[in-house]
Amino acid sequence: MKNFPSIRKNRDFQEVYHSGKSYANRQLVMYVKKTEIPYNRIGISVSKKVGYSVVRHRLTRLLREAFRLHDNTLKQGSDIVVVVRATAKEADYKTIERAFLHLCGLHNMVENRSDGHD
Repeated sequence: MKNFPSIRKNRDFQEVYHSGKSYANRQLVMYVKKTEIPYNRIGISVSKKVGYSVVRHRLTRLLREAFRLHDNTLKQGSDIVVVVRATAKEADYKTIERAFLHLCGLHNMVENRSDGHD
């Protein structure tokens, strides 16, 4: 399995929190900070308030999958931190994916596709 582009260090999370821009919807809060690296990295934060570890890990997996499937359509060179809200506890994959893409759109991260598909 290839290394997943994750933010792992607390210092990196704090940098994105403090100098990044944030948008939120009912399920997620997304912080984005431009970087010099040629690819996107994602960090996912799920508080114990959201649920037990099984629930938290499930939401983390859903978000990582949404990021993995749509990373090729996003503008590259950003650190993304996603904070999961308690309202996402019962959400299915499609809901999480829709919330993730909605926030990517607000952050202007979605590439303009000129192949005729919208």
